Amino acid sequence: MNLISQGVPEELSQFIIDYIEEVKELLSSDLWENVFLNCSKNEVLIFWLLYRREEVNMTEVADYIHVPLNTATGIINRMEKNGFIVRTRSAEDRRVVHISFSEKGTAQFEALLSEMVRYGLQVVHSLTSEEMELLRNMTAKVLEVLRQEKQKEAEPKKIRKIEIE
Repeated sequence: MNLISQGVPEELSQFIIDYIEEVKELLSSDLWENVFLNCSKNEVLIFWLLYRREEVNMTEVADYIHVPLNTATGIINRMEKNGFIVRTRSAEDRRVVHISFSEKGTAQFEALLSEMVRYGLQVVHSLTSEEMELLRNMTAKVLEVLRQEKQKEAEPKKIRKIEIE
């Protein structure tokens, strides 16, 4: 499978391939290998949730990453084992488990965020005001396409009726 077979014009396909290869080589090995520490998408989303809320419960985690509670529990188990988060029981209701960053998790997320901000600021400072406006417009278009795709997924699927003889 390649980009062209996916309907991407050849010139754009080559641009994307070259761009990814160039970025791959330019990203520091510290960021690429150490900051993400092989975190899954859901783990990164949980990092983000904890950054925004400081403390959450298991139901909030499951709702935020759109997975069943047992799946969220497995992810939290792995993050706790890696030392990124700590779990504490609620004093009011022992059934409720609160999740928050450990010191290691806070340091890990701050390092990731710092690198992302550093790269982002370098890019922003290199752009002219016209290029910034173009970037905002392009970003808005990307979000609109993603919203449309999400809406298509939410539409009920038609059920085919198969007659059995």
